[in-house]
Amino acid sequence: MKEYLLVFRGGDGAIHSDSPEKVQAHMQKWMQWMGGLQQDGKFVGAQPLEATGKKISGTKKVVTDGPFMEGKEMVGGYLICKANTYDEAVQIANGCPILTFDDGSVEVRELKAMQM
Repeated sequence: MKEYLLVFRGGDGAIHSDSPEKVQAHMQKWMQWMGGLQQDGKFVGAQPLEATGKKISGTKKVVTDGPFMEGKEMVGGYLICKANTYDEAVQIANGCPILTFDDGSVEVRELKAMQM
């Protein structure tokens, strides 16, 4: 089985909801989705990301503050999963709760084996 990185962008609707109950219900969807992947032996790991950060650029190593792009393009977190093919990884990503928002997206990338 190969490993795939799912990168989550957008989905600000969940974060800025005016109802704590809606936020809790949305978080429950995430827990169910990831729990299902874990039961199927396809979950490797996941973490949300803070909305702030630092960026280091170029040979002069200039440090600037983030965020670095529009909210809908901001990376909010990631998940690493196992799948046999890209199609299977895309199918897994299709169940991601961030896709319940118009501005939510999931980027699917295969992880390459590191040659040491």
